[in-house]
Amino acid sequence: MKNKTKPANKTWFKLDNAAKVFPGQNTSSYSNVYRLSATLKEKVEPALLEQALEKTMSRFPSFDVRMRNGFFWHYLEKNPNGVPPVMPDSANPCLRVKWKENRGYLIRIFYYENRIAVEFYHVITDGFGASRFFMTLLAVYLRLTGKEIPCGDAVLDIDEKPHESEKEDAYLKFVKSKAKWNRIEKFAYQAKDKRLPKHVANVTTGYMPVDALKQKAKEQGVTITEYVAGLLVWVMYNLQKQEKYDREKYVGVQIPVNVRQFFDTDTLRNFMLCYSFQINPKMGEYTFEEILKQLSLYLRYINNEKTLQAMMYGNAGFEKNPLMRVIPSFIKDFGINVLYKFVGEKSTSSLISNIGVIKAPKEMEQYIDRIALVLGRGMVNAARCGAVSYNGTLALSVTNIYDSTRVQRELFTTLVKLGIPVKIESNRSAISGGEV
Repeated sequence: MKNKTKPANKTWFKLDNAAKVFPGQNTSSYSNVYRLSATLKEKVEPALLEQALEKTMSRFPSFDVRMRNGFFWHYLEKNPNGVPPVMPDSANPCLRVKWKENRGYLIRIFYYENRIAVEFYHVITDGFGASRFFMTLLAVYLRLTGKEIPCGDAVLDIDEKPHESEKEDAYLKFVKSKAKWNRIEKFAYQAKDKRLPKHVANVTTGYMPVDALKQKAKEQGVTITEYVAGLLVWVMYNLQKQEKYDREKYVGVQIPVNVRQFFDTDTLRNFMLCYSFQINPKMGEYTFEEILKQLSLYLRYINNEKTLQAMMYGNAGFEKNPLMRVIPSFIKDFGINVLYKFVGEKSTSSLISNIGVIKAPKEMEQYIDRIALVLGRGMVNAARCGAVSYNGTLALSVTNIYDSTRVQRELFTTLVKLGIPVKIESNRSAISGGEV
């Protein structure tokens, strides 16, 4: 797929600022793929799902694309190959992207019994945009089964003409800062164990009442995201203590955040930034409450428009750098890949991506049992967590590249000890089903 010039008479657009690094990170061990899944009250009809997909794709032109390799930069163009295939699901989600498979699409659609799942390559969208596509697809599918489902909230109107603003690169639109945000991060502890084979992930999902988790977070004066992020740091901190390292490493968590709350944009492409928080165990003993307080204060300190502008300015420097502009794309990809292997995840022990509450028309709620977000496997992290709330239930998924389940067991067991009931599912039969 090597086209050095962009084709005439075809719709194409550049990768957004966040997406430019992702092709270089697409390897046999790691890829920026994540999935949204919904368990329905009725068994899925694949033929109707395919019809729903055909009706939905035209409303989302920034999803109806394939990747092309320009000489200097990758870009996206309208995919001429119909729609993505609708496929039976597999036990290992979020496999790497191969440009010539899946009819060239960067999304995958799966079904299994009552479940519909869509996987998204991060090049085309973030969790916000993915949730709009996913919920719209579900609504169209339910209509084809005879249900009366209106538009509204996360369900877009497929008869409405797509807005040009939905395809904009909001990073370049809003970046105005002249100062970079200087992040100083140390290499962090990793809860390593025997690695699973490539493309195999250990995924455990805990379902819990939103109200119960919100109450616990409120008692500590933090948000749900801060509470879960602090819990991840607490779990990793204690695991490192149990291993009794001679040299204790920093313990950290990375938190991707939707920044649309600060900037007015309709974009369905990527518009998120990653916050990072670390503690230094060499400074003394930490309590869970202390970690929560420090994390919450830190996030409130950086969570403002000026700091976000500085973060975007720093990220934009990658594509605006004169040297980067003249380096061929295959060399950029190689350099990004090497850099990510040596630095990428090593400054954080875990990651939590919470896309928040997905709101849909009331008429849909009775047909959907639950929704979950699963992140793809990482390079070294033992806990890459995805969270989403729907109809009063929060689903927290942990993706682990190691054979041991100690991280997710410790995480969910701690939640139960804190008084939050958790129901567990897993793609590994040894730990699936039941309550923790």
